[in-house]
Amino acid sequence: MRPRKAAAGGRRAAASTGGDSPIDSPGFEPVRRSTSRRSPPRASVSALLDAPPGLLGAEDVQGGESREIFDGSSGSFSTNPRSFPYGVKQQCWEKAEKVKGRDPDRWRRDALGNTVFRKLVGCPGCLCHDYDHIIPYSKGGKSTLDNCQVLQATVNRSKGNKIEISKSELIQKSAYCRVSGRDMDLLELSAYGNVRRGPDSGGCNIQ
Repeated sequence: MRPRKAAAGGRRAAASTGGDSPIDSPGFEPVRRSTSRRSPPRASVSALLDAPPGLLGAEDVQGGESREIFDGSSGSFSTNPRSFPYGVKQQCWEKAEKVKGRDPDRWRRDALGNTVFRKLVGCPGCLCHDYDHIIPYSKGGKSTLDNCQVLQATVNRSKGNKIEISKSELIQKSAYCRVSGRDMDLLELSAYGNVRRGPDSGGCNIQ
């Protein structure tokens, strides 16, 4: 009987050290298993450049936002949602300044002259942008085209809900990075699978 107990104990030990335990790899943190769904890790700039086509698609995630939001306290619908409706975002992008030589559907300059990439929304990078309420929502600003501007995400977060803040102050809060034409090409390839030049570039398209 004793050998059988030892065998059972051995089986239990083997089961406790099976494939469910985390395995460490060089440069990676151990995997902590949980019943809740883990949030995806943040992507670095280098990771974005190495991403396969179609990975950079954050801009279209909230495309189904409603123009009306139900207010449970009043039992009615609000016509001024906190976030801009998808159609307003599209028009807001189109009224931003174009980047010479680049496809205006993919590249623009924000209200301060910072270059931003359409597929990068809400991240802290220097090419990332937000759709900003010129008059803050908390101060009564509407989620309309007239009150919308494309703004570098870093600047938008520094601005917060301030109204009396000068353009020069916002420019000082801008995140600057040197982006070459090759960098832009790589981002386009990662996000769209091809590269498009603007009508004023004089160059060719890379398919």
